[in-house]
Amino acid sequence: MNWTQAGFTLAGQHVLWIDLVGNACALTTVWLAMKRTIWTWPVQLVGSVLLFVASIEAHITGNALKQAMFGLLAVYGWVRWIGGTKDGKTLPVRPGTTGERLTLIAVMVVATGLVALFFSATGWSWAPLPDAYIFVGSAIATYAQGRALIDFWWIWIAVDLVGVPLAFSSGLVVSGVVYGVFFVMVLLGIREWRRQYSRRLEVVTV
Repeated sequence: MNWTQAGFTLAGQHVLWIDLVGNACALTTVWLAMKRTIWTWPVQLVGSVLLFVASIEAHITGNALKQAMFGLLAVYGWVRWIGGTKDGKTLPVRPGTTGERLTLIAVMVVATGLVALFFSATGWSWAPLPDAYIFVGSAIATYAQGRALIDFWWIWIAVDLVGVPLAFSSGLVVSGVVYGVFFVMVLLGIREWRRQYSRRLEVVTV
């Protein structure tokens, strides 16, 4: 058997090891992001490579491109967070400004439409619009995470609401379950980052 197809059967579903381990890395990435540790990014990079292979095997080109993009953005976030944690400093998080939020929303709407048209024209995805939405939303969320914007958690919620049903319908059972777990972890992440931001404001105003 090809190593990319290696796995086991659970409740009548074939679970790929690369899907399982890749998503374990993805879940760990969310937990590390909550803690604002630099290890968030190398773990994300490893998970992205594994899920890229899983997506190629499942013929979900849009998701594969998303994982490739995650790899590149992991490098970007890694560099940004290194700068924000120099000399032992704690990563400063903050909410986005009105201008930043409007820009992110505008980019998400326009880019989703363009990517959906591209997927439809090339036949790279059997569900062009939701695949494009997840692709673009994931890119924007990871970019905002790299900039330590609290808003990135809200973007992930919007992505998860579409990602869960799409993963299950594509046969990636583990990914579907993990998307659901993500939703809960994201809610915890929002609370933690907002609390850290409030603490920083209290220190500044004292």
